[in-house]
Amino acid sequence: MLKKIRITLGFVVLLLAGFGLLTKNFVAQPFMMLGLSAFILVGGLDELKKGKKSRGYISIFLSVFVLAILVQSFTS
Repeated sequence: MLKKIRITLGFVVLLLAGFGLLTKNFVAQPFMMLGLSAFILVGGLDELKKGKKSRGYISIFLSVFVLAILVQSFTS
């Protein structure tokens, strides 16, 4: 189940990033960052499920960090 979610989120993030690069229109960048945060979070949960705690916690921390950057960019 987590693998399907990761593939879907990865595809969505890739499409949004490609859209921004090709059109030079970065309107969808916040959605891309939100998708990236969710992608990293799901990856971290998958690592925790596999028993690799250090990788899982690092991924979850990075996911929260990307989300914090997104919130900061909205507030400024």
